[in-house]
Amino acid sequence: MLVYPSGVDVSSSALRFLTQQLRRHRRAIGSRWRRLSVGRQALLTLAHPRMGHTYTQLAAGFGIGTTTAYRYVTEAVELLAALAPGLTDAVRAASTKAYLILDGTLLPIDRIAADRPFYSGKHRKHGMNVQILADPFGRLLWASAALPGAVHDIRAAREHGIVDALTEADIPCWADKAYRGASGTVRIPYWGRWETLSSGRQAVNRSHAKIRTLVEKAVATLKSWRLLRKLRCSTTRITSLVQAALTLHLTSSG
Repeated sequence: MLVYPSGVDVSSSALRFLTQQLRRHRRAIGSRWRRLSVGRQALLTLAHPRMGHTYTQLAAGFGIGTTTAYRYVTEAVELLAALAPGLTDAVRAASTKAYLILDGTLLPIDRIAADRPFYSGKHRKHGMNVQILADPFGRLLWASAALPGAVHDIRAAREHGIVDALTEADIPCWADKAYRGASGTVRIPYWGRWETLSSGRQAVNRSHAKIRTLVEKAVATLKSWRLLRKLRCSTTRITSLVQAALTLHLTSSG
């Protein structure tokens, strides 16, 4: 395989943070020698989700075996995922915000038509449903575990306990019509065809849409990790990848 230099557009603070976590982990498990230093393992791990490179490509670039590349990346991803904030922590940290924005996004996966639990009728493709909370400026605050794409947003929000957590914390939350029936502090647009709504309700829906569209910034932040734009791994690993990306984002932006 031909090897060429490449860049990874991730902040140096994220690299330093992951390097420190890996160094602590190696000390804890008593690992004395590895093919790659902690710094190189951290860079390898960042290159995988950020650039979407395969393990074969990473192995060639770092001069290690494919199995070793997989093992190193998996180890680091699990460390990062374990550091991601839970919903309770995220809601507590957001208690000073005027409101939050809730939305769901689909992470495409390579599945066939027979895999119906992963097929999203809304998006007309196979994928995993991830719920996202953003602040009033559209900054990513929290991302949920991944559920099969056939799960609707309102069901996903209930399964993750998002509606109850926001209501208990008394935090207003803007969401789209996919969350109809959520109640609590979740606010959705008025239901009905546009032409049948009163002028007052149309004005409310326009204002609601302006606020809610900011969540697209948070979705874009998550999907700036190119691996999440088209996942070809086991669906059981997707939650860890999402949580690892969330940890790295919060580390870099904090």
